[in-house]
Amino acid sequence: MPLYTYFCPSTNQKLDVTHSIKDKAQTWGELCHLANLEPGETPLSAPVRRLICAPAVMFPTGNSELKSQGFSKLVKRDDGVYENVTATDGESRIVRPGDRSTYPDLKQKIGD
Repeated sequence: MPLYTYFCPSTNQKLDVTHSIKDKAQTWGELCHLANLEPGETPLSAPVRRLICAPAVMFPTGNSELKSQGFSKLVKRDDGVYENVTATDGESRIVRPGDRSTYPDLKQKIGD
């Protein structure tokens, strides 16, 4: 379920709530009901609005992070030759197109 950020202008409070895309809160009372929270001192009829926020996306930046998360990074080194800079034990560091024995072991990287 998506995470939404709501703002209550009467109290300058922000609240992050996870709910269905079909649900929409327009008052503090509805928002507290969706979040399963006590309303506190804020009036239940206080208006709220949903803010537009960029999603938090984390992408591994280094080769070691890519490797630990199961990714393979191939860097072109020569004409038709690639280096697997995230090669694990037993994997070939040099990858040649058409030679499947040099490809990264995806079955080992992709698990249930």
